[in-house]
Amino acid sequence: MPESFVEIESVDLAYDKESGNAIEDVSLAIREHEFIAMVGPSGCGKSTFMKLCSGLLPPSKGTVVVNGRPVSGPLKIVGMAFQNSTLLPWRTTLQNVLLPLEIVEPYRSSFKQKRAEYEARASALLKSVGLEGFEQKFPWELSGGMQQRTSICRALIHEPEILLLDEPFGALDAFTREELWCALRDLQAERNVTVMLVTHDLREAVFLADTVYVMSSRPGRIVRRCEVGIPRPRDLEVSYTQQFQDVVHELRQLIGGQH
Repeated sequence: MPESFVEIESVDLAYDKESGNAIEDVSLAIREHEFIAMVGPSGCGKSTFMKLCSGLLPPSKGTVVVNGRPVSGPLKIVGMAFQNSTLLPWRTTLQNVLLPLEIVEPYRSSFKQKRAEYEARASALLKSVGLEGFEQKFPWELSGGMQQRTSICRALIHEPEILLLDEPFGALDAFTREELWCALRDLQAERNVTVMLVTHDLREAVFLADTVYVMSSRPGRIVRRCEVGIPRPRDLEVSYTQQFQDVVHELRQLIGGQH
């Protein structure tokens, strides 16, 4: 598929010979600016798949191509956020968001000279997720939802082309989780970034994604590609419609059959 931004072709990945493949014969193509979600039973290799796409793990077999180039190591064009916000407790919200610019080139070499410009960028990003006024707070002064907003801002500050999200809202209460679905929806629309979301929450997958991939239990294989035919942008009201419930139900049946 020439229009594909990420192409995974017949990929296996084994951490070692004894444990066998974590994922097996996985092929998929992701368009630029597409939002995909990966769902499946625990331990099926969803997070492993994400590490493959970011270049953190090489495949045992098959190829991973991003933007026309084979992936041979960690990609600079990737931003990542996880279930645990992993914020540094001794840094303020603003300092945590700035961290990638201190580490990743081409920003690193110009960080001192352009610090004021980068701080303004970080502040604007925080404002866009409702964290204006919290720039100087430390992680322990923020709620779980605020910490995750900060973590996502940190993942976006260096303007990555791909955003990888591994269960980013899994530890939050239902109300906060839905708030952050909307924040992520708006960020992705505004920044036009390609997103891969790993989640156990089927409602979350259907609300946010253009395409949902269902993985089998280990070794993880893709057993279904499900296009969510609900126009975007979606608001929370859509989650109460029959069309939405039907897609969630179909996914639930597919995953239930994997155990």
